[in-house]
Amino acid sequence: MSWAEVGQRWKLRLVQVDWYLCLGLLFLLLVVISLSMGAWKLNLIVNDADALPIEAVAIRGERARTSDEEIQVALQDLMKRSFFSADVNQVQDALEALPWVYQASVRREWPAKLKVYLVEQQVVAHWNGDAWLNIHGQIFDAPKRSDIGALPLLAGPEGQSKVVLTTYRQVSELLKINGFKLDSLSLSPRHAWHGSLDNGIMLELGREDKMARIQRFINVYPTLVKQSKPVAKVDLRYDTGLAVGWENAQKESQ
Repeated sequence: MSWAEVGQRWKLRLVQVDWYLCLGLLFLLLVVISLSMGAWKLNLIVNDADALPIEAVAIRGERARTSDEEIQVALQDLMKRSFFSADVNQVQDALEALPWVYQASVRREWPAKLKVYLVEQQVVAHWNGDAWLNIHGQIFDAPKRSDIGALPLLAGPEGQSKVVLTTYRQVSELLKINGFKLDSLSLSPRHAWHGSLDNGIMLELGREDKMARIQRFINVYPTLVKQSKPVAKVDLRYDTGLAVGWENAQKESQ
């Protein structure tokens, strides 16, 4: 066999090898294109609110102050998305932005439903006049409602709501077991405590030993009510004693 014949055979083999390589690359390219087209079409379907709409939202949990209409308004834009493209975190945020909603949990339920569980705010007091305080001592803003009964009036500096609520519970419990009801409690910017009872008596408790001072008031009250003048104010900011302001005396001074 001559060198020319050998060279010709190698050329044929190289041509054959290149042909198989081209066919393989072409097949791989077709596969990639097909997968990309499939993924693109799937993405269109998944995000198409007409193809996969959210057909229902199931609301669970006890609701006394959050209406269906408020929920519908809060979710009206989010409901325009498809079942898969709807962001449950955004749905949760939209619901928790409602004034009387404390917490919301959201999950998808195949094929076209969102399940929502709501927990409403449990209000325990008014805070600084126009806000509310929940059972955790957290401040929240919500419209006034006529269906909420009498609540204590609490007040204090920014960041002190939990401290004021805790102190109110302690002082109120001590007064309650002795026949008194605490209507309001406030903490001044200088950290002095002021309270008032449902019978109109004002209590000045100062900064320290507030529980001991409340007990001192309880102990001396039977003596105070024996006086001919009704008590208007009791100043307990003393180490061992107290000062009493009489109602008639205050009216005369005014």
